Amino acid sequence: MVGFAKKTRGAKTSLLRLPKFNCLVMIKSLLILLFSAAFLAEFAPAADIFAIDKVHSSMGFQVRHLFSKVEGKFDNFEGTINYDEANPDASSVEVKIQTVSIDTGNAQRDADLKSPNFFDAAKYPEITFKSTSVKPTEKNKADVAGDLTMHGVTKPVVLKVELLGKGPGMKGSIVSGWDATTSLKRSDFGLSWNKVIEGTQIVGDDVQIDLHVEADKK
Repeated sequence: MVGFAKKTRGAKTSLLRLPKFNCLVMIKSLLILLFSAAFLAEFAPAADIFAIDKVHSSMGFQVRHLFSKVEGKFDNFEGTINYDEANPDASSVEVKIQTVSIDTGNAQRDADLKSPNFFDAAKYPEITFKSTSVKPTEKNKADVAGDLTMHGVTKPVVLKVELLGKGPGMKGSIVSGWDATTSLKRSDFGLSWNKVIEGTQIVGDDVQIDLHVEADKK
């Protein structure tokens, strides 16, 4: 009976020690996990940040005028591209365009486009785009969804984007090249002015957007 009692007390002692042992194991495992996460975060490749070079970039558009198409562009803009090559869907882009910089090659037409008839540049000085998602479609190509704000109205749009390449530039910094296209209806943004001549609208509603961008790594 005495021997049995000693064994029982030993078993109880072991049971009492078990939770403390498990606690130490858990703490040790947690410390290892935290250290590993910190190590990976320290040495994981970060996304590259590129600043748009407006001297070598173009923010262009086309719109129908009666039976032909007129091209235009904006001359003053800025933006950044956060490009994560290892994880492209984690990339992002933001662009700001100064509305008053619209240029169609005709001063009288540009003045009309800046007026309340169209963009009302004094009231709405900026056009902005901020991406909300990036979905790779094939090598170096992706659908970049985002919010386009123009004329005080924000609408979702999807840009078809292609990375043309990246590498050393003339000044030694890393340079990247991009093309992006989309289309929209100007009436969706409150740009609805129009006149009709014998059944034909002077200005079309569909606008084709063509962006050619060179961006320098920061």
